[in-house]
Amino acid sequence: MDRVLLVDDDVQLGKLLAERLATEGYTIDTVHDGVRGLERALSKEYELVVLDLMLPGMSGLDVLRQLRKTSPIPVLILTARGEDSDRIQGLEMGADDYVPKPFNPRELIARIRAILRRTARAEAPSGPLAVGDLRIDPALREAWLADSPLNLTSAEFTLLDVFMREPGRVHSRERLTESVLGRKLGPFDRVIDVHVSNLRRKLGVPQDGQRIKAVRGSGYLFAPRSHPKDADHA
Repeated sequence: MDRVLLVDDDVQLGKLLAERLATEGYTIDTVHDGVRGLERALSKEYELVVLDLMLPGMSGLDVLRQLRKTSPIPVLILTARGEDSDRIQGLEMGADDYVPKPFNPRELIARIRAILRRTARAEAPSGPLAVGDLRIDPALREAWLADSPLNLTSAEFTLLDVFMREPGRVHSRERLTESVLGRKLGPFDRVIDVHVSNLRRKLGVPQDGQRIKAVRGSGYLFAPRSHPKDADHA
């Protein structure tokens, strides 16, 4: 049974979600302040953290910042409508997705289910894969660039996995959203674009340009680079 940690100061919301998720086969624990939320999120007892940004004791963004120093656990952030800057900042700091408040509980449960489905698929991985100077090991959920480890979030690793399995293919934003986030692309939805931007930054920019190229009106294309050892033998 998947365990979900809800960090939110809304006690009634916690009770409602605990009841609804129980009917879906999940167990939810609730914490109502940021300090305690960070402590529990780091306990390795949970498959997902649902994190409100407005918290007493420590803000949700500070919780996420500290969490991402050591943990890749998927995080779904809750934001008030109109807090676009906080929403984008949360994604840039490593959150997997967001849901704006107020929300329909069914929407939140659907997002939770989508993230946990993706995580479950990752637990039955294929073998290691190498493309140019990049290597990934789906079993370990680890990636390397020219033999140096990459510190990727769960969503970033899944995104890189999708790109590396079909180098040279143009992936639409719709397809990437479904493959990486496990849901449909919504109107004005820029979540996948932030994940691509974060992954680009971690991969760096080679002398001959971006590894992940934006294709106007189509999506994104992964252009692999050769491994330095290959260049030595050229």
